[in-house]
Amino acid sequence: MNINTDLALEVQEFAGNSMDGTEVTEKSCDGMHITRINIITEKAAEIFGKDKGTYITAEFLSIPDIFSDNGCKIKIIGRYIRELLPENGTVLVAGLGNYRITPDALGPQSTRYIIATRHIKSEISDISGFNGLRSVAVIAPGVLGQTGIEAGELILSTVQKIKPSAVIVIDALASRRTERLGNTLQISDTGISPGAGIGNRRIEIKEKFLGIPVIAIGVPTVVNAYTLVYDIIGDKKTDIKDFTGKKDMFVTPREIDTLIEKSSKFIGMAVNMALHEGYSLTELAEIAG
Repeated sequence: MNINTDLALEVQEFAGNSMDGTEVTEKSCDGMHITRINIITEKAAEIFGKDKGTYITAEFLSIPDIFSDNGCKIKIIGRYIRELLPENGTVLVAGLGNYRITPDALGPQSTRYIIATRHIKSEISDISGFNGLRSVAVIAPGVLGQTGIEAGELILSTVQKIKPSAVIVIDALASRRTERLGNTLQISDTGISPGAGIGNRRIEIKEKFLGIPVIAIGVPTVVNAYTLVYDIIGDKKTDIKDFTGKKDMFVTPREIDTLIEKSSKFIGMAVNMALHEGYSLTELAEIAG
């Protein structure tokens, strides 16, 4: 099933709620609509084009400021991330993407707000009052065209060196609906195939590759132009590539700069909430600067 999307929710909508081998639950919470999809069987995974595992999607009217509603939304998202992580051990957070291309800058931008603590020794943490912070390492490995090295290779090398208990990867996603751009957040415990949503697959960053759990977090920032036009004209027989010179094209919102800034800060602070359970949002925001 190829509908040009990274969102499990959109595949589920396309296939219908009654697909065998999946469990779908929905609830509304503090102005968010949250859909949890568990892909249980290999057959369902094959139909979905995704690995077995848990996919949690939160839909907002817009990505909120971190302190809106007293931080309720960000605290809820933080709890969803935390439930997928092991309780102990260092966590490596990797922001994927190209910071020079705004729709692809979500990962690197998010790392600006994530608190790195692995380097803080115990005696320093006691003096500074940071003794309750979990050990966290943060990297933004760039893209192959910038470094000559696959992001997955850099992450694997870091994992082998520092031996974290889990990896969190943050990346921009592709959607099939413009109304989901910048206001939908997906969390999964299945890792990620960078570039899959735009047909540019790189090395998979998953547990089978790294040997430890990989939690993926992302917000859709682009939609495939062909999918968009098909949805508008409703004619699946028309070859839209005839009008685009056979080139792949993707659409992003005009306000993408603002969406990336809001989304990256929201994700960064939600990850902090997930990792440092004993601290309030206000305290973490102060530490993150």
